[in-house]
Amino acid sequence: MRFLLRLTLALAVVAAAMINFGMASEPSPSPSAKTATAVFGGGCFWCMDAVFQYVPGVIKITSGFAGGTEVNPSYEEVCTGRSGHAEVIQITYDPTKVTYDQLLDLFWKAHDPTTLNRQGADHGTQYRSIILTESPEQAAEAVASKKKAQSQFPDPIVTEIKPLTDFYPAEKYHQDYYQNNKDVNPYCQVVITPKLKKLGLPQ
Repeated sequence: MRFLLRLTLALAVVAAAMINFGMASEPSPSPSAKTATAVFGGGCFWCMDAVFQYVPGVIKITSGFAGGTEVNPSYEEVCTGRSGHAEVIQITYDPTKVTYDQLLDLFWKAHDPTTLNRQGADHGTQYRSIILTESPEQAAEAVASKKKAQSQFPDPIVTEIKPLTDFYPAEKYHQDYYQNNKDVNPYCQVVITPKLKKLGLPQ
């Protein structure tokens, strides 16, 4: 009996020491905590990032580059149009709260998918409308969604749909750009804020 008591006390001391030194293991995430990602390009990634910020179920948005061939490009290199990449956002989301198809529905509303390599005053292949899919299932949903969305536009949708090969995060100052610059950058005030108002989203 005395031995068991000492053993219990010793184990308690070890457990306390592990917690103090950050060695105790964290609870493993529940199976429902699984996430998925979607990659969309619809013009300037500052705009697309702002549109998806407040969608219930969206966990994180990363602005970046994809769809081209240059490895780890800089913003300046992508702006030349020679990298082949488009400005895109990578959306990390909880599929139990928002579906890929629902994200696609907002994607079609958030930009004009009928203009080739252009959104408003932004011109170049880096501003093209593009969906980069991560599985055959996503590809099938994207194609079906594009077909359904066509009825909303008088002109043909030119959105490119292709498999994602690599995604490169943009420089730190591009992340959460609208939230960090909406009061100081005229582009935010003239282009992004009106877009959010039109969509009925928070500014």
